[in-house]
Amino acid sequence: MSRARTTANLDGPPDTFELLNARHPLRPIQDQADLENAREMADALAVLRTRNKDQEDYLETLSTLIEKYEADATADEASNLPPIEVLRYLMEGHDMSASDLGRLLGNRELGPAILRGDRQLSKKHIQILSKHFAVSSDLFLSRNAHRRVGGPLRRLRDDAP
Repeated sequence: MSRARTTANLDGPPDTFELLNARHPLRPIQDQADLENAREMADALAVLRTRNKDQEDYLETLSTLIEKYEADATADEASNLPPIEVLRYLMEGHDMSASDLGRLLGNRELGPAILRGDRQLSKKHIQILSKHFAVSSDLFLSRNAHRRVGGPLRRLRDDAP
């Protein structure tokens, strides 16, 4: 991880795109230090009373790079969570109750049952959730699904005479 460097200047941000890019080059954010530097530059531009076209363009591009890094980091974290935890996280972010989940899936009692682990998500449920939360259906698939398909039971059947 690289060390954070200060990108702000006491004189404020430059006026031209070229000088802005010289102070903080627009490139994909690789780590937390890059993110902190990008945020510092974005903050310096965001607080200006007025921005010229170059500053607006630079800020828009830098904001896009920040958003992409944050989205990728969140997706990486979520991909390591069990599907039910991903669902709980998404529900919390959308201020949804277990009953709201059930209504979304077509049966009010279904939401609490899924969250308790009494019921599993069906393919149809996963499609509805993916569309509703605008996320990949992969987030709702069990990380152990590949093990169940070719697990010990399968080997026993294959070894049977």
